[in-house]
Amino acid sequence: MPTLVPATELKEHIGRTLGPSEWFEIDQDRINAFADVTADHQFIHVDPDKARLTPFGTTVAHGFLTLSLLTHLTSDTALMPEGTVMGVNYGFDKVRFIQPVRVGQRVRAVVVPASVIERGPGQYLIKSEVTVEIDGEDKPAVVAEWLGLLFTG
Repeated sequence: MPTLVPATELKEHIGRTLGPSEWFEIDQDRINAFADVTADHQFIHVDPDKARLTPFGTTVAHGFLTLSLLTHLTSDTALMPEGTVMGVNYGFDKVRFIQPVRVGQRVRAVVVPASVIERGPGQYLIKSEVTVEIDGEDKPAVVAEWLGLLFTG
């Protein structure tokens, strides 16, 4: 469940850590399906035999696959004003792919709201610092500054 607060209290949550989310496993079927959707069939993602010969030792998820999972991973860790009727992805100020996610690894997200701007009546632009952690790894997979535009009704 996202953190729902009165709109007047959104800024009080800036800098507070939300999460982590539940772990989510990245399997080869998901990697292959993403490769099909994006037409990105680079061997490091879809050919276990060739990928075994790389420094990773196995196939790895596309960076954009990991990034695309933010919607799912943050569904329970997002900050939202009470009465939100719709949210839209407004983009990113920064995205860094720090470490690849190997097939079979699990990821989860930690969210830290960084800013809140009221863009109009009932419209809130929230910037969140999102870190996608990899189970058992010191370095994260992704660090991003994500913008969401939320509408209350």
